[in-house]
Amino acid sequence: MPASAPFFRSEPVADLRRGAEHAHADATRHMFDRIAHRYDVANLLMSGGIDRRWRQQAVRALGDHLPSGPLLDLCAGTLDLAALLEQTFPQREIIAADFSSPMLQQGLARGITRRTRTVVADAMQLPFRDHSFAGTTVAFGIRNVADTSAALSELRRVTMPGGRIVILEFFRPTRWTSKLFHTAYGRVVLPAVGSWVVHDEDAYSYLYKSMAGFLSLEEFNHAVSHAGFARVQARDLFFGVASLVTAEVPT
Repeated sequence: MPASAPFFRSEPVADLRRGAEHAHADATRHMFDRIAHRYDVANLLMSGGIDRRWRQQAVRALGDHLPSGPLLDLCAGTLDLAALLEQTFPQREIIAADFSSPMLQQGLARGITRRTRTVVADAMQLPFRDHSFAGTTVAFGIRNVADTSAALSELRRVTMPGGRIVILEFFRPTRWTSKLFHTAYGRVVLPAVGSWVVHDEDAYSYLYKSMAGFLSLEEFNHAVSHAGFARVQARDLFFGVASLVTAEVPT
């Protein structure tokens, strides 16, 4: 995308990653670079297709009363959610950003998007100007960011007053039912998919650890409020296996 696009920042962005955060970001990026070529197949096997219904709910949660302007899909991966945004908001420009170029390229090669423009970008230091987007979505990516608070601050900065963010994620389970599912899933399903399909068991072991070591839904909601968002709301999906969080930028 040309640097002259109206929502791109012109001033340099400070490096917000330090020490272990920087190492974590690099390791996670390299992991997704490695598995990009088999990510979609593995994801279908892992989810049985239910993740598409969750993404549809995330897109609907953006609502019909957003300000005028483009939409951002952050941690866009292979562009499944961006494709749904295109279908639901045919009059809006869609920008898909991810820190892994191979993941974005894999999505583009599938040809499921027509109008979406892709940007390789770090969620902790987005290259966009303040108040650039009417709405932002993040599906199953916020837990992979090295600094959650920095990513939420960036989302707050680039979203317009009156705009909305929608975050779909696996949070650290707190109920015994969701704990049981996450444990069985993480110790049986993910390693099997990593070994048999992607031939990278370490990567899919990481995905389980990232869920177990992430914030709980309650902790995440607090972090969203602390970042300056209002009207923070959440609802569980599939007995708390995943959750959908929405919030708005005050006008």
